[in-house]
Amino acid sequence: MTKSAKQTESFAQEIIVVTGTSTGIGNATAKELASRGYYVLAGVRRDIDADAIRGTNIEPVILDITNQIHITNLVKRIKKDPEKRLLRALINNAAIEINAPLEVLHLSEWRRQFEVNVFGQVAMIQALLPSLFQSRGTIVNISSIGGKAAMAGYGPYASTKFALEGLSDALRRELQPFGVKVIVIEPGGVTSPMSLQVRSKAEKITNEMTSEQRSRYGGLMYAMVSLAESYIKNAVSAEKAGQIIANTITNKRTHTRYTIGQDAAMVRFMNWILPDRILDKLLAQSNKSHYPS
Repeated sequence: MTKSAKQTESFAQEIIVVTGTSTGIGNATAKELASRGYYVLAGVRRDIDADAIRGTNIEPVILDITNQIHITNLVKRIKKDPEKRLLRALINNAAIEINAPLEVLHLSEWRRQFEVNVFGQVAMIQALLPSLFQSRGTIVNISSIGGKAAMAGYGPYASTKFALEGLSDALRRELQPFGVKVIVIEPGGVTSPMSLQVRSKAEKITNEMTSEQRSRYGGLMYAMVSLAESYIKNAVSAEKAGQIIANTITNKRTHTRYTIGQDAAMVRFMNWILPDRILDKLLAQSNKSHYPS
Protein backbone atom coordinates (compact mmCIF):
# COMPACT_ATOMS: atom_id res chain seq x y z
CA MET A 1 0.00 0.00 0.00
CA THR A 2 1.38 3.45 -0.95
CA LYS A 3 1.92 6.23 1.56
CA SER A 4 -0.96 8.27 0.10
CA ALA A 5 -3.27 5.26 0.25
CA LYS A 6 -2.36 4.66 3.89
CA GLN A 7 -2.97 8.33 4.62
CA THR A 8 -6.40 8.23 2.95
CA GLU A 9 -7.28 5.07 4.86
CA SER A 10 -6.29 6.79 8.12
CA PHE A 11 -8.34 9.88 7.28
CA ALA A 12 -11.35 7.72 6.48
CA GLN A 13 -11.41 6.68 10.13
CA GLU A 14 -11.99 10.29 11.24
CA ILE A 15 -15.04 12.55 11.20
CA ILE A 16 -15.16 16.27 10.57
CA VAL A 17 -18.23 18.40 11.30
CA VAL A 18 -18.75 21.39 9.02
CA THR A 19 -21.64 23.75 9.72
CA GLY A 20 -23.40 25.87 7.11
CA THR A 21 -22.65 23.68 4.10
CA SER A 22 -25.64 24.51 1.90
CA THR A 23 -23.62 26.95 -0.21
CA GLY A 24 -20.41 28.95 -0.38
CA ILE A 25 -17.38 28.36 1.80
CA GLY A 26 -19.00 25.63 3.90
CA ASN A 27 -20.14 23.67 0.86
CA ALA A 28 -16.71 23.91 -0.79
CA THR A 29 -14.90 22.99 2.43
CA ALA A 30 -17.04 19.91 3.01
CA LYS A 31 -16.40 18.67 -0.53
CA GLU A 32 -12.66 19.36 -0.31
CA LEU A 33 -12.31 17.46 2.97
CA ALA A 34 -14.35 14.57 1.61
CA SER A 35 -12.07 14.40 -1.43
CA ARG A 36 -9.11 14.07 0.95
CA GLY A 37 -10.66 11.05 2.60
CA TYR A 38 -12.31 12.48 5.70
CA TYR A 39 -15.88 11.54 6.57
CA VAL A 40 -17.80 14.81 6.70
CA LEU A 41 -20.97 15.41 8.68
CA ALA A 42 -22.29 18.38 6.72
CA GLY A 43 -24.70 20.65 8.56
CA VAL A 44 -27.63 21.97 6.53
CA ARG A 45 -30.98 23.44 7.53
CA ARG A 46 -33.23 22.03 4.79
CA ASP A 47 -33.85 18.62 3.27
CA ILE A 48 -33.37 20.01 -0.24
CA ASP A 49 -29.85 21.14 0.72
CA ALA A 50 -29.16 17.74 2.27
CA ASP A 51 -30.03 16.03 -0.99
CA ALA A 52 -27.78 18.41 -2.92
CA ILE A 53 -24.63 17.86 -0.86
CA ARG A 54 -24.96 14.14 -0.10
CA GLY A 55 -22.13 12.17 -1.70
CA THR A 56 -19.06 10.04 -1.18
CA ASN A 57 -17.73 10.68 2.35
CA ILE A 58 -20.39 13.36 2.92
CA GLU A 59 -23.36 12.68 5.18
CA PRO A 60 -25.74 15.62 5.52
CA VAL A 61 -27.25 16.33 8.94
CA ILE A 62 -30.08 18.73 9.67
CA LEU A 63 -28.40 21.33 11.86
CA ASP A 64 -29.59 24.74 12.90
CA ILE A 65 -26.87 25.78 15.33
CA THR A 66 -29.38 27.77 17.38
CA ASN A 67 -31.49 24.63 17.87
CA GLN A 68 -30.35 22.58 20.88
CA ILE A 69 -32.26 19.50 19.73
CA HIS A 70 -30.35 19.49 16.44
CA ILE A 71 -27.04 19.82 18.28
CA THR A 72 -27.95 17.01 20.70
CA ASN A 73 -28.85 14.75 17.77
CA LEU A 74 -25.47 15.50 16.17
CA VAL A 75 -23.63 14.57 19.37
CA LYS A 76 -25.54 11.26 19.51
CA ARG A 77 -24.68 10.59 15.85
CA ILE A 78 -20.97 11.04 16.57
CA LYS A 79 -21.00 8.94 19.73
CA LYS A 80 -22.89 6.11 18.02
CA ASP A 81 -20.89 6.16 14.81
CA PRO A 82 -21.07 2.61 13.39
CA GLU A 83 -17.40 2.74 12.37
CA LYS A 84 -16.34 4.12 15.79
CA ARG A 85 -14.53 6.98 14.06
CA LEU A 86 -13.06 9.80 16.12
CA LEU A 87 -14.10 13.42 15.64
CA ARG A 88 -11.04 15.09 14.12
CA ALA A 89 -12.37 18.64 13.76
CA LEU A 90 -15.26 21.07 14.08
CA ILE A 91 -15.43 23.79 11.44
CA ASN A 92 -17.74 26.56 12.63
CA ASN A 93 -18.82 28.14 9.38
CA ALA A 94 -22.57 28.78 9.69
CA ALA A 95 -23.32 32.50 9.89
CA ILE A 96 -25.65 35.24 8.70
CA GLU A 97 -24.66 38.71 7.54
CA ILE A 98 -26.80 41.81 8.02
CA ASN A 99 -25.11 45.18 7.57
CA ALA A 100 -26.61 48.60 8.29
CA PRO A 101 -25.83 51.76 10.24
CA LEU A 102 -26.23 51.14 13.95
CA GLU A 103 -29.14 53.58 14.29
CA VAL A 104 -31.41 51.93 11.75
CA LEU A 105 -31.10 48.18 12.37
CA HIS A 106 -33.77 46.90 14.73
CA LEU A 107 -32.49 45.42 17.97
CA SER A 108 -34.16 42.10 17.17
CA GLU A 109 -31.93 41.81 14.09
CA TRP A 110 -28.85 42.52 16.19
CA ARG A 111 -29.89 39.76 18.58
CA ARG A 112 -30.64 37.30 15.76
CA GLN A 113 -27.19 37.85 14.25
CA PHE A 114 -25.46 37.33 17.61
CA GLU A 115 -27.55 34.19 18.25
CA VAL A 116 -26.21 32.59 15.07
CA ASN A 117 -22.73 34.09 14.71
CA VAL A 118 -21.65 33.94 18.36
CA PHE A 119 -23.90 31.92 20.64
CA GLY A 120 -24.48 29.23 18.01
CA GLN A 121 -20.72 28.80 17.67
CA VAL A 122 -20.36 28.55 21.45
CA ALA A 123 -23.12 25.95 21.61
CA MET A 124 -21.38 23.81 18.98
CA ILE A 125 -18.02 24.06 20.74
CA GLN A 126 -19.46 23.17 24.15
CA ALA A 127 -21.30 20.17 22.70
CA LEU A 128 -18.38 18.72 20.73
CA LEU A 129 -15.45 19.47 23.03
CA PRO A 130 -15.66 16.11 24.87
CA SER A 131 -15.12 14.30 21.56
CA LEU A 132 -12.34 16.69 20.54
CA PHE A 133 -10.51 16.13 23.83
CA GLN A 134 -10.54 12.43 23.03
CA SER A 135 -9.00 12.92 19.57
CA ARG A 136 -6.85 15.97 20.44
CA GLY A 137 -8.60 17.53 17.50
CA THR A 138 -9.07 20.98 16.00
CA ILE A 139 -11.65 23.76 16.13
CA VAL A 140 -11.71 26.08 13.12
CA ASN A 141 -13.76 29.24 13.57
CA ILE A 142 -14.62 31.05 10.36
CA SER A 143 -14.43 34.72 11.24
CA SER A 144 -14.00 37.60 8.77
CA ILE A 145 -11.55 40.36 8.12
CA GLY A 146 -14.45 42.41 9.48
CA GLY A 147 -13.49 40.92 12.82
CA LYS A 148 -10.29 42.97 12.66
CA ALA A 149 -11.46 46.24 11.09
CA ALA A 150 -15.06 47.46 10.94
CA MET A 151 -16.02 49.89 8.18
CA ALA A 152 -18.94 52.30 8.51
CA GLY A 153 -22.21 50.40 8.10
CA TYR A 154 -20.70 47.02 8.95
CA GLY A 155 -21.10 47.28 12.72
CA PRO A 156 -23.70 44.52 13.25
CA TYR A 157 -21.80 41.79 11.38
CA ALA A 158 -18.35 43.00 12.43
CA SER A 159 -19.42 43.05 16.09
CA THR A 160 -20.22 39.34 15.95
CA LYS A 161 -16.89 38.58 14.29
CA PHE A 162 -14.95 40.68 16.80
CA ALA A 163 -16.65 38.59 19.49
CA LEU A 164 -15.71 35.37 17.70
CA GLU A 165 -12.09 36.53 17.48
CA GLY A 166 -11.99 37.22 21.22
CA LEU A 167 -13.58 33.97 22.29
CA SER A 168 -11.26 32.09 19.92
CA ASP A 169 -8.20 33.64 21.57
CA ALA A 170 -9.44 32.70 25.04
CA LEU A 171 -10.44 29.23 23.88
CA ARG A 172 -7.06 28.58 22.24
CA ARG A 173 -5.29 29.39 25.49
CA GLU A 174 -7.71 27.30 27.54
CA LEU A 175 -7.38 24.23 25.33
CA GLN A 176 -3.66 24.35 24.53
CA PRO A 177 -2.71 22.26 27.61
CA PHE A 178 -5.04 19.51 26.41
CA GLY A 179 -3.77 19.29 22.84
CA VAL A 180 -6.85 20.75 21.13
CA LYS A 181 -6.01 23.38 18.51
CA VAL A 182 -8.09 26.48 17.79
CA ILE A 183 -7.62 28.20 14.42
CA VAL A 184 -9.29 31.36 13.10
CA ILE A 185 -9.93 31.94 9.39
CA GLU A 186 -10.45 35.55 8.27
CA PRO A 187 -11.85 35.69 4.74
CA GLY A 188 -12.13 38.86 2.73
CA GLY A 189 -14.18 38.80 -0.46
CA VAL A 190 -15.23 35.26 -1.37
CA THR A 191 -17.70 34.45 -4.12
CA SER A 192 -20.81 32.94 -2.60
CA PRO A 193 -24.60 33.34 -2.66
CA MET A 194 -24.24 35.47 0.50
CA SER A 195 -21.93 37.91 -1.27
CA LEU A 196 -24.31 38.18 -4.23
CA GLN A 197 -27.19 39.23 -1.95
CA VAL A 198 -25.52 42.48 -0.87
CA ARG A 199 -27.61 44.76 -3.10
CA SER A 200 -31.02 43.22 -2.32
CA LYS A 201 -30.36 43.28 1.43
CA ALA A 202 -29.16 46.89 1.32
CA GLU A 203 -32.15 48.01 -0.72
CA LYS A 204 -34.53 46.39 1.74
CA ILE A 205 -32.89 48.11 4.71
CA THR A 206 -32.79 51.47 2.90
CA ASN A 207 -36.48 51.22 1.97
CA GLU A 208 -37.37 50.61 5.61
CA MET A 209 -35.54 53.76 6.80
CA THR A 210 -37.37 56.93 7.67
CA SER A 211 -36.87 59.84 5.29
CA GLU A 212 -34.60 61.46 7.87
CA GLN A 213 -32.49 58.32 8.16
CA ARG A 214 -32.25 58.03 4.38
CA SER A 215 -30.96 61.59 4.22
CA ARG A 216 -28.22 60.63 6.68
CA TYR A 217 -27.31 57.16 5.43
CA GLY A 218 -28.60 56.78 1.86
CA GLY A 219 -25.23 57.69 0.39
CA LEU A 220 -23.42 55.33 2.75
CA MET A 221 -25.68 52.39 1.85
CA TYR A 222 -25.08 53.07 -1.85
CA ALA A 223 -21.32 53.19 -1.26
CA MET A 224 -21.38 49.97 0.78
CA VAL A 225 -23.06 48.10 -2.08
CA SER A 226 -20.82 49.61 -4.74
CA LEU A 227 -17.66 48.81 -2.77
CA ALA A 228 -18.79 45.27 -1.98
CA GLU A 229 -19.64 44.54 -5.60
CA SER A 230 -16.25 45.85 -6.71
CA TYR A 231 -14.59 43.41 -4.28
CA ILE A 232 -16.71 40.53 -5.57
CA LYS A 233 -15.25 40.97 -9.07
CA ASN A 234 -11.80 40.07 -7.71
CA ALA A 235 -12.96 37.76 -4.93
CA VAL A 236 -11.42 34.41 -4.08
CA SER A 237 -13.50 31.45 -5.19
CA ALA A 238 -15.31 29.39 -2.56
CA GLU A 239 -13.33 26.37 -3.79
CA LYS A 240 -10.00 28.10 -3.11
CA ALA A 241 -11.22 29.12 0.34
CA GLY A 242 -12.24 25.51 0.98
CA GLN A 243 -8.74 24.30 0.10
CA ILE A 244 -7.15 26.77 2.52
CA ILE A 245 -9.48 25.70 5.33
CA ALA A 246 -8.90 22.01 4.61
CA ASN A 247 -5.15 22.60 4.80
CA THR A 248 -5.50 23.77 8.40
CA ILE A 249 -6.77 20.28 9.25
CA THR A 250 -4.32 18.25 7.19
CA ASN A 251 -1.12 20.23 7.84
CA LYS A 252 0.86 19.27 10.93
CA ARG A 253 2.20 22.78 11.51
CA THR A 254 -0.41 25.53 11.51
CA HIS A 255 -0.74 29.18 12.46
CA THR A 256 -3.37 30.47 14.84
CA ARG A 257 -4.90 32.68 12.12
CA TYR A 258 -5.15 32.73 8.33
CA THR A 259 -6.52 35.36 5.97
CA ILE A 260 -8.18 34.47 2.68
CA GLY A 261 -7.71 36.90 -0.19
CA GLN A 262 -5.40 39.84 -0.83
CA ASP A 263 -8.01 42.30 0.43
CA ALA A 264 -8.12 40.56 3.81
CA ALA A 265 -4.34 40.47 4.08
CA MET A 266 -4.10 44.16 3.19
CA VAL A 267 -6.77 45.24 5.70
CA ARG A 268 -5.18 43.20 8.49
CA PHE A 269 -1.76 44.74 7.75
CA MET A 270 -3.18 48.29 7.63
CA ASN A 271 -5.09 47.72 10.85
CA TRP A 272 -1.86 46.55 12.49
CA ILE A 273 0.43 49.40 11.45
CA LEU A 274 -1.83 52.47 11.17
CA PRO A 275 -3.21 54.65 13.99
CA ASP A 276 -7.01 54.61 14.25
CA ARG A 277 -7.47 58.18 12.95
CA ILE A 278 -5.36 57.53 9.86
CA LEU A 279 -7.24 54.33 9.14
CA ASP A 280 -10.54 56.16 9.67
CA LYS A 281 -9.56 58.69 7.00
CA LEU A 282 -8.47 56.02 4.51
CA LEU A 283 -11.67 54.02 4.94
CA ALA A 284 -13.79 57.18 4.70
CA GLN A 285 -12.05 58.10 1.43
CA SER A 286 -12.65 54.60 0.10
CA ASN A 287 -16.36 54.91 0.92
CA LYS A 288 -16.69 58.41 -0.56
CA SER A 289 -15.17 57.28 -3.85
CA HIS A 290 -18.18 54.99 -4.21
CA TYR A 291 -20.84 57.56 -3.28
CA PRO A 292 -23.32 58.47 -6.05
CA SER A 293 -22.08 61.45 -8.04
